Amino acid sequence: MKTGFACYDSRALSEPATGPLNGIRVLDLSAYIAGPYGCSLLADLGAEVFKIEPPGGDTLRQYPSTMAPESRAFLGTNRSKLGLVLDLKQPQGQKVLYRLVENADVLVHNFRPSVPSRLGIAYEHLQKINPRLIYCALSGYGESGPLREKAGYDQVLQSITGICTLQGPPGNPEIVYGSVVDFYAASLLAYGVTAALFHRERTGTGQYVGISLLAAALAMQSARFIWAEKEPREVGRDMRSGGVTGIHPTMDGFLYISANTPHFWRALCELTGLAELAEDPRFDTVRKRAQHASEIVPKLRAALQGRSALEWEECFGERVPCGAVRAMEDMFDDPQVAAEGLVATFQHPTAGRYRGMAPPVKLSASPGPPPFAAPALGQHTVAVLARWGYSGEELEELRRLKVIP
Repeated sequence: MKTGFACYDSRALSEPATGPLNGIRVLDLSAYIAGPYGCSLLADLGAEVFKIEPPGGDTLRQYPSTMAPESRAFLGTNRSKLGLVLDLKQPQGQKVLYRLVENADVLVHNFRPSVPSRLGIAYEHLQKINPRLIYCALSGYGESGPLREKAGYDQVLQSITGICTLQGPPGNPEIVYGSVVDFYAASLLAYGVTAALFHRERTGTGQYVGISLLAAALAMQSARFIWAEKEPREVGRDMRSGGVTGIHPTMDGFLYISANTPHFWRALCELTGLAELAEDPRFDTVRKRAQHASEIVPKLRAALQGRSALEWEECFGERVPCGAVRAMEDMFDDPQVAAEGLVATFQHPTAGRYRGMAPPVKLSASPGPPPFAAPALGQHTVAVLARWGYSGEELEELRRLKVIP
């Protein structure tokens, strides 16, 4: 494995934190991607995040993975957390959580709206324990309406909110892979929680923060989610300019080209030896070029066969926005990614040494702490509860009851 990136072991429990959320304690009861990654974003800002899992662990740990012995997805969405196992289905497990809530700042979960009451962790109950608590509930469809109790998943929400229809060609909807709705919901979660913390600084009181995958799926389409009065139902909403803009084959590899503005279009024609197209008034706007794509694209693709995608990328430079299609693996050693410090190396107790995403946000005056590896199942349970004042006898009793491992 290449060197050159900082390597961080699990941060010691006693190590002072940095960042704007330094001193904030987050109890993360969420699973899968959106909730957990939203909490990792809070950890990037300096919050101390406690990943609380049931005895069987976050379901994401069990997802198919070519990486052994941990799930690649779990490692990627749970950086910089301390891991606990706690059985909330037992009354003693609920009592432990209540004790944690007393001195916590934020609690995040992604249970369906009816579940928290059954587990004894509804907002109304926990608010009485700690009036300053920021209680963030992430759901599939929100807290009201006919679908409130339905489980929500990224690709389901893509399907019902128009993303798939607009992603594929007419009549052939397609999924956008990569859990884009989940990750956008994670960003909304971090945004909502930090706003609530700011409000608490002004008022001294906590509040309920509601996030849903439905809201995230629609919000990320805000540029399309506009319907003027008297417009027909079938109004065009596809923002792709078509024609020249898109992925094209080259002599070796594929190249994405975006040449919508007049000077980019002229540069593209000049550098590919198609200067006559730039002078043709039939092609002097994006809309016209889209209308004449059947005439332009074959000529462009024939010209692109003269070089590889990487060669064209170098040739176009800053004159034509473009990018050779690469594999994700190329990003780990990409000089631009390295220059921006977007990759960190982690050490995990079972997965060993791996590279992954570093905090994506830079703060000049209050940088967050170095990231560390996602926790093994229950890795910090005893140490964290001891910090919360649990004695050896109490911990042993919790083990006997199988509330903790």
